[in-house]
Amino acid sequence: MPRMSAAIVLALFAAAPRASADPVADFYKGQRITIIVGSETGGDYDVWARMIARYMGKYIPGHPSFLVQNMPGAGGIRASNHMYNLAARDGSQIAMSSRNSSFKALAREPGVMFDPVKFNWIGSPETTTRVCVVSNRSPVQTLPEIFEKEVIMAGAGAGTALSTVPPLLNRLLGAKMKLVEGYASSTAAKLAIDRGEVHGLCQSLSQIVRAYFQDLGAGRLKVLFSMEKDPPPEAKAPSIFEFTKTEQQRRVLSLFSVGVQIGRPVSAPPGVPAERVAALREAFAATMRDPELRAEAERQGFVANLVSGEKVAGMVEDLMNTPPDIRELAGNIGD
Repeated sequence: MPRMSAAIVLALFAAAPRASADPVADFYKGQRITIIVGSETGGDYDVWARMIARYMGKYIPGHPSFLVQNMPGAGGIRASNHMYNLAARDGSQIAMSSRNSSFKALAREPGVMFDPVKFNWIGSPETTTRVCVVSNRSPVQTLPEIFEKEVIMAGAGAGTALSTVPPLLNRLLGAKMKLVEGYASSTAAKLAIDRGEVHGLCQSLSQIVRAYFQDLGAGRLKVLFSMEKDPPPEAKAPSIFEFTKTEQQRRVLSLFSVGVQIGRPVSAPPGVPAERVAALREAFAATMRDPELRAEAERQGFVANLVSGEKVAGMVEDLMNTPPDIRELAGNIGD
């Protein structure tokens, strides 16, 4: 057999596909990933997204850079609608959406134009608990009193935790929580408490502790109750579940609590290639283990507590498979 010339051999090697080629790295090299945040700057979602953006790139093949873009509106619905209908489906856009987005879809809230089951869930950096707090000037100082006296709570717009909890408890359990809307953020709501315009607000415990630690320590604010069945000891308050009377009530509250278990979920749009979704999930998990991120989170008053993308996806699917009677009751909460 005649020998092949060196030039032919080199040409054959050049034409053959490289065994070491990484299509994920090839895509992300020189790429920029945008993280859409469904809330204003400065809140917990925004702080987490910016921390993640500082560390996650080093764990993604190709090491892309990150950009955080805030897209507030309708308690996170605007951002979720954007990701579902308009965002690029190539892995270059991800979102940190509202923990309540899936519950809103279940309840068929106006404006929802997404199916949460079809998102590619990447993971969540933390879990927390949702609580309602009141000032020391509030006429209501104990949980049973919310069924006896009117307490005025600040709202920050449809879909936000501040504006969702009071009508839920009024409708479901007969509480007497008057909601006053018009506060653009939880910071504005807290100022309204200080001015005596309202008595309290409902929000995640982590954000309340982080933002109002001195007020809690000085007794100017107190945690009235937790929205979860098993409140953490640090809440130092009873659970609203103690005042449920029917299994339906407990199931609706449990559905509402799924958002807290999900935490602050990060997702990619439907249609992103599976290998890029897998790479994003692996990189997100590695980011949550990063010692520097964990130390920074602690300095910010957070605790990094990974919820995997697979687990978030499973919880969302279970939520959306809620029986019709419970789904209908959940959908009527705000009526």
